[in-house]
Amino acid sequence: MNNKSEFLGTEDINKLLWKLSTPAIIGLLVQAFYNLVDTLFVGRALGEQSVLGIAGVAVAFPLQMLMMAISIGIGVGGSSVISRMLGSKDINKAEKTLGNVFAYTLILSIIFQILFFFNVDAVLNLFGATSDNLPYAKEYSVVILQGAFAFTFGFVLNNLVRAEGNSKVAMNNMVFSGVLNIFLDTILMFGFGMGVKGAALATVLAQLAGTLYLLHYYMSGKSPLKLELGNLVPQFPLIKEITLIGFGSFVMGASNSFMMLVLNNVLAVYGGDLSIAVFGVAIKLMMLILMPIIGISHGLQPIVGYNFGAENYARVNESVKKSLIVTTMFGLAGLILLSMFPGTFFSLFSTDADLISSGASAMRIMVLASPLIGINVIGTTLFQSVGKARPSFFLSMCRQILFLIPLVILLPYYFDLSGVWMASPLSDLFASLLSMFFVLKEYQYFKHRVDGDYS
Repeated sequence: MNNKSEFLGTEDINKLLWKLSTPAIIGLLVQAFYNLVDTLFVGRALGEQSVLGIAGVAVAFPLQMLMMAISIGIGVGGSSVISRMLGSKDINKAEKTLGNVFAYTLILSIIFQILFFFNVDAVLNLFGATSDNLPYAKEYSVVILQGAFAFTFGFVLNNLVRAEGNSKVAMNNMVFSGVLNIFLDTILMFGFGMGVKGAALATVLAQLAGTLYLLHYYMSGKSPLKLELGNLVPQFPLIKEITLIGFGSFVMGASNSFMMLVLNNVLAVYGGDLSIAVFGVAIKLMMLILMPIIGISHGLQPIVGYNFGAENYARVNESVKKSLIVTTMFGLAGLILLSMFPGTFFSLFSTDADLISSGASAMRIMVLASPLIGINVIGTTLFQSVGKARPSFFLSMCRQILFLIPLVILLPYYFDLSGVWMASPLSDLFASLLSMFFVLKEYQYFKHRVDGDYS
């Protein structure tokens, strides 16, 4: 059974990294594209109300990101344990982890749904809703919350499949659900005229279909791990391990949500609905840079986890080094693309001249440090993959909590609205410098282990 994952310790690193990352990159880009299309269709479907509709979806997005943060935290924690257990040939613990992840996801998704569904107005006001965009934000959020179970399971299961080294299944799921989402967007928003509600419903139905696809994968015996009923009973030590390892990823996602909460409120003061809409579009465009970088980190995770478990530290170092090079190239490509044609991209979402002009100016500032983004992402992934929860947690939170949010609050006092946009590249710069320090220390540690200095 465990032979299915042994290629993680034997194949050429270059070939293996691209083999595992390419499906993840494709799948994530499709996901980013359908999120982008959601916003684009909202802008086009609402016509003169496009700015308010886009702003409403932007206000609702932190809620969606918080849901994703829970999913990714569980998924990353579970996948780290599973990949290390596969590397050390402990199939029994890997299968117990799989079952516990299922149970944990179900429990947390129900709690999340109940907690936020009955307080949606208060939550959206906290997220920066204005009196004008609140109806659109609420319409979107209510549907998303009703589909919380499907939403969380889809992201968790994708992480678990990648931990086995079976990235093609994860890619197929993401492409399938992404294409379905775009198709449903078209039907529900333009065919049935459902507007913002149609965009949310399309997302939920697509995630549900993806979840069913991955459940079939585990139930059909195609996975190297068996999903057994007895393993669904939560075991506290295992839940604790999953939580501690995945907590860094959860905090990164939750801090993204908190960051957007702060940004929406600051933007409401300095620019109103127009600036919130600009940010709503800009964050979706930035995903086109971030998703390939995250895709590389997804490919890296099982390689590092398996080889760390097998004590093959030279392969750990080699895979991290090559991942850093590739993610830097992706960031540079994104910088060139989005800084050269920002107005063209914004004009796809709306014909509003103010939105296009303001968006182009903001975009050119926000992408300045894009080539550095991968350093923080890869650093976080490295420590997650070797089971070091504390540095993983610290690196995952440093960009948003330590740098971005304070800068978003401080800089507008001196630079007005431009200060909000300047906070993004400055936080990328500071986070990358800090992450590189941690990565180099770990790199040297593994190098000494290879040389025999530590036994």
